[in-house]
Amino acid sequence: MITVARLSFVLGGSLLLAAAANAQDPRQHTRMVPRGTIVTQSQAEALTLTLGSTAMRSIQTWIRTAGTIDKTGRILTASLSGTEAALVKAGQPVRAFPPSAKSSMYQAYVTKVVPHAGGTTVEALLKAQGRANTTLYVMEIVVERGPFLSVPNEAIIEEGDRHIVYVQRDGQYSPQEIHTGIQGEIYTQVLDGLQPDMQVVTFGSFFIDAEHKLKGTDQ
Repeated sequence: MITVARLSFVLGGSLLLAAAANAQDPRQHTRMVPRGTIVTQSQAEALTLTLGSTAMRSIQTWIRTAGTIDKTGRILTASLSGTEAALVKAGQPVRAFPPSAKSSMYQAYVTKVVPHAGGTTVEALLKAQGRANTTLYVMEIVVERGPFLSVPNEAIIEEGDRHIVYVQRDGQYSPQEIHTGIQGEIYTQVLDGLQPDMQVVTFGSFFIDAEHKLKGTDQ
């Protein structure tokens, strides 16, 4: 895995080389043929460049909230408000752990959802006895939003209101604007801009983006 210092060194060297080239021939800054950014095999290995794919996946939203446990050590109660409250249903899986012992993860599931003015009260049942002498828990309620065409969150670069991914085509990496829908914990829904089974850059996308912008485009 590349370190931050090493990545900065590689990026810095690339920026200096590109700047020198542009100073000699200003047209190189605004013209790129073929369109895209080429990364050599050695650069890809140095950056541990990785790819993901566009595919139909189940997108999950993890709703995190604070909960308290009852005297039996099994029933957690939490209060939710806003749009998240409407997503919680009985039967959804829950992960819970005490703030003081994050490694002590307990599995649970939602048993009751009670709407009230301003929000919802949620109860969840632990599958095992909770930690002794602990009343406060962090709860992560896992909400399945449904299967959608999606890409890994790491692939998306945000530029203001625009969302860009870099698509691998014939050894080159080209920017592609996409429109997104539901942003899950790991994957984000793609409404348009990509087709299934396309390869997109995940780790290393910011390096590709920097290289592409230095070279410029014909737009």
